[in-house]
Amino acid sequence: MTGPHAREIEANLDRAEQSVQAARALSGNGYHDFATSRAYYAVFYAATALLLSQDLEASKHSGVLALVHLHFVKTGRLGTAHGKVLNLLFELRGVADYGVTEHVSPEEAEEAVKSAEAFLSAVKSLLGEAS
Repeated sequence: MTGPHAREIEANLDRAEQSVQAARALSGNGYHDFATSRAYYAVFYAATALLLSQDLEASKHSGVLALVHLHFVKTGRLGTAHGKVLNLLFELRGVADYGVTEHVSPEEAEEAVKSAEAFLSAVKSLLGEAS
């Protein structure tokens, strides 16, 4: 990959991949809140890489989500299902990280991990990376 943000894009994709792997391991060991949080961060890092590929940046998580929807989902370059995943994982991450008495279910955590894997794969395809 070349361009002004090539190293940052690659670093974000590496973090996304590691976060997916960590989410899978955490989910498999019954740490559903932590798995879901890592799944969210996998899509966040992948989304950040995608934005950087277009020389776009945001200072907040909500800004990253908004820019992905505006520049990729609404334009059809990224499917609406992936946009929904981004929103859902953002919400579930709130429960996982801050839900004192509320927790992510095993089924939600497993779906979060699968969704993060699919999102990362879609981003890699858009960026011309091997999935």
